[in-house]
Amino acid sequence: MMASLLETVDVRYAYAGAAAASSVCPGQRAEALTGASLAVRSGTRLALLGGNGSGKSTLLLQLNGTLRPTEGEVHFAGVTLDYSRRGLTKLRQHVALVFQDPDDQLFAGTLAQDVSFGPLNLGLDETEAARRVAEALDAVGLAEFGDLPLHMLSHGQRKRAAIAGGLALRPLVLVLDEPTAGLDPEGEDTLLAHLDGLHAQGMTVVFSTHDIQLAQSWADEVAIMQAGRIIASGDAAAILEDEDLLRSARLRPARTSVRHRLPAGIAR
Repeated sequence: MMASLLETVDVRYAYAGAAAASSVCPGQRAEALTGASLAVRSGTRLALLGGNGSGKSTLLLQLNGTLRPTEGEVHFAGVTLDYSRRGLTKLRQHVALVFQDPDDQLFAGTLAQDVSFGPLNLGLDETEAARRVAEALDAVGLAEFGDLPLHMLSHGQRKRAAIAGGLALRPLVLVLDEPTAGLDPEGEDTLLAHLDGLHAQGMTVVFSTHDIQLAQSWADEVAIMQAGRIIASGDAAAILEDEDLLRSARLRPARTSVRHRLPAGIAR
């Protein structure tokens, strides 16, 4: 078995005030994560599945150090995360996180300015930063849109713009929270086609989703979350055939195994 590139080990996490809320509302968990262990192998496409409130987004936020575990550890390349400013800056060059809502991530005047923020923040000169911006925009199909103000981009384009901001750091792992949420079928196919290209170049992709058919058609491996922990993980085809497991995690089994469509001329 290939060693994990990125992993969480018995991670627990509690948001401020959650314990008090749980004493008032029995349905509210005191901890968002209750001992979650996730292993991400290099070069895989891993789908993180679970119902609302299962802890998916909270777990993804652990992977690049945005949140720090209350208990447990997160490892990258076999080394426990260093949560100092310097340590996190180094980690985020290798593990890029893209939020579900691109407007939580995009902030600059134009697309190119936004994508250049990461490289410039690393201390790269303007020539190298511009080179990385061009490469990142080309990778997500937005090469001609760099001078546009962000508000002129569609929702799907802003999703890809947020991914470009992460790609400009040239990460080894791309972590995406609900990447297809809010996209129409054409926008979803376009996004997945570009992610296919990135994966083909060796990038590891971790993404959360409720969409069983997306996981079935696009992921190599899946991990199922319930009540703040991973209850199953491994080969996507094997786990997604277990309908009892899926229903126990408040997920609806796929009726058919249908691969997502791609725009004409783009092959898997």
